[in-house]
Amino acid sequence: MFDVLTDKFTSVFRSLSGKGKISEENIRDAMREVRTALLEADVNLKVVNDFCEHVIQKAIGQEVIKSLQPAQLMVKIVNDELVNLMGPVDTTIYTVSPGPTVIMMCGLQGSGKTTTCGKLALFLRKKGHQPMLAAVDLQRPAAVEQLRTLGQQTQTPVYADDSRVASHGQVAPGAAVAVARAAVQEAKRQGRDILILDTAGRLAIDHELMQELKDVHDAVQPHQIFLVLDAMTGQDAVNSAKAFNEKLELDGLVLTKFDSDTRGGALLSAKMVTGKPVKFLGVGEKLENLEEFRPEGVASRILGMGDIVGLVEEAHKQFDMEQQAKLAEKMEKGEFTLDDFIGQMTQIRKLGPMGKILGMIPGMSELAKNVNMNGEGVESHMGRMQAIYNSMTRVERKKPDLIDAPRRRRIARGAGVDPNDVSQFLKQFEMSRNMMRAVGGMNMLSRMKLMRGLMSGNLGAIAQPGANLLKTKRSGWQEKKDRNRKGKKR
Repeated sequence: MFDVLTDKFTSVFRSLSGKGKISEENIRDAMREVRTALLEADVNLKVVNDFCEHVIQKAIGQEVIKSLQPAQLMVKIVNDELVNLMGPVDTTIYTVSPGPTVIMMCGLQGSGKTTTCGKLALFLRKKGHQPMLAAVDLQRPAAVEQLRTLGQQTQTPVYADDSRVASHGQVAPGAAVAVARAAVQEAKRQGRDILILDTAGRLAIDHELMQELKDVHDAVQPHQIFLVLDAMTGQDAVNSAKAFNEKLELDGLVLTKFDSDTRGGALLSAKMVTGKPVKFLGVGEKLENLEEFRPEGVASRILGMGDIVGLVEEAHKQFDMEQQAKLAEKMEKGEFTLDDFIGQMTQIRKLGPMGKILGMIPGMSELAKNVNMNGEGVESHMGRMQAIYNSMTRVERKKPDLIDAPRRRRIARGAGVDPNDVSQFLKQFEMSRNMMRAVGGMNMLSRMKLMRGLMSGNLGAIAQPGANLLKTKRSGWQEKKDRNRKGKKR
């Protein structure tokens, strides 16, 4: 996501940093390029014009022209304006007592509304809530069964009334209202604190759809109304949001399919055009792939600076912290096995699509382009590594040094790969083991330098001659010498 936009911003800032002095004309020229990039990303015209004008006025007002590091100050100004454009956002879902808190989910067909209901239920369960799903979409074929399946996958009860389901145009008047009311009563009876209503959608906004949604709204008085939008539809999504908001008074937006090749126009335009904040992003097909929207993180990623805060938060949610603590102890002792290597890869894959992860690591997105690496390529490579590992025996996993040419050929046949892929896998493991041993042998100052290099995205500087960031202490991971063994005769 944002690849084209990020490339353009990076190019603009690089051109500014290459100038000894920056004039007002330079700034306006740069913002003309930014304006073109935003319009190509399908951002609303008024939003683009206002954004560019605000940046220009701030840049001139803050004396960027006289600054010693004008390009860096420009990055900060643009970052702040992007954050202002999309935020502030409060993703907290406030509950009422006594419950249930009713959340009404709306959207057009194909936007991912029903799946998002399941994702939200799982998200709320992880937050300690007890949600219930209600199948109020009575017109779409298999909508009720889809919600039941999602309920089973997320361990969330689902209220449905199959007797009221009918094909499009044949649902009895008031059926959706009756189901919604019955769902509220059932949620109260079961003591569920949140009820999520999956309402009907259409291929386009029409009077019949809006009237049904209005009737459900008036009947149950939901505490929160979220509109689910397909991010790939760009400005069409924003226009839909505007129409829904005029009828229902939305509380927030959920943009789905954000792991696809979306240009970002809907996200950057939504807040200013509709007046409603984006609350959540659907960043993958899995039910875990719903994340709270953070304007600061998205702005940093658009500018190519990554989102290390978001990555750490996601890691805390997905990683097994007890396992990580054990790995840290093993690192201190200079121990890192093939099982640990694959275990870490498995943990990383829990974070979501690799394209998203690469974009969140400072400097990694640019580095990946330089070596022709993308998220799909990384995921494919990791899949091959897992297959190779699965084809090994327990002894080979414990002692990979035993793997000779015949064993490599056997492992390759079992994994469906070339023997060279097995050799490459073992080399990557060896490099990772050396890195882990080196980090385990570092003193605190060296670790701080290493982290500073990673955080800044200056990954190349870590391995440069004289950097000494991976130099280990003699008391670190090196194997102990056998003092009883006689030295070789000269």
